[in-house]
Amino acid sequence: MPQASVIVVGNEKGGAGKSTIAIHTAVALMHAGAKVAVLDLDLRQQTMGRFFANRRQWLDANGATAPLPMEHLVSSQGPELARAPEAEVVARFQAAFDACSEAADFLLIDTPGADTAVSRVAHGLADLIVTPMNDSFVDFDMLGVVDPVSLELVRHSLYSETVWDSRKVRAAKDRKMIDWVVLRNRLAPTEARNRKRLDERVEALSRKVGFRIGPGLRDRVIYRELFPFGLTIADLSPSIRPVAMSLQHVAARQELRAVMSALGIQGLDGEMMAAE
Repeated sequence: MPQASVIVVGNEKGGAGKSTIAIHTAVALMHAGAKVAVLDLDLRQQTMGRFFANRRQWLDANGATAPLPMEHLVSSQGPELARAPEAEVVARFQAAFDACSEAADFLLIDTPGADTAVSRVAHGLADLIVTPMNDSFVDFDMLGVVDPVSLELVRHSLYSETVWDSRKVRAAKDRKMIDWVVLRNRLAPTEARNRKRLDERVEALSRKVGFRIGPGLRDRVIYRELFPFGLTIADLSPSIRPVAMSLQHVAARQELRAVMSALGIQGLDGEMMAAE
């Protein structure tokens, strides 16, 4: 049977915007006409799981229609699984993965901001790894190490090692290279010396370990405003409008379109989808 394309959103640092990117990617794919399954492996926080629970409730309460993903039971068992042994968590995830990948076009996996056994397994199953990072050397430290005097790139760091290992194992097993995209989230609106330094180090690391660089999402109020309803900027329409519209929402939609384009996803406005 054909299997779903697997997108893993990962970064071992918390607060980088993983769940925000995962949510928007899943919704964008659904609006492009794809069958999407989601698995939330952040077992304690369950941000993505809570978002889609909010979505179902809001749509039901307002008599509105919007695409919904397939959610495996494991996504609602986070608190219970968080207390289970590692081997059980991995086994439960693998069963959920097998079921979802046979039923969907895309399987979207949100991972925790920590190194866990189940997160490493998920990375090894990815076709595409999406890593959001904030516009800061604090976030870059999880990807690469810089010299404290010269700020020159010294070597790749912890999370890059995880992805590197996943790619080697996948290439040896399936002769397939995992694509990796780093999204620059919450970019400062003005050019600054620190921004330029960071840009240069990210570019250097991308050449060293082999990831693509794409635009991320700015820290806009609209993204936070829509979360309690389980909605994204891609959902807004004449029949779905829980907040007042403004020109900022148009800019946010363009921003989301640019992010999805970097990931190879088209179709936010009903065009044919093209994603790999």
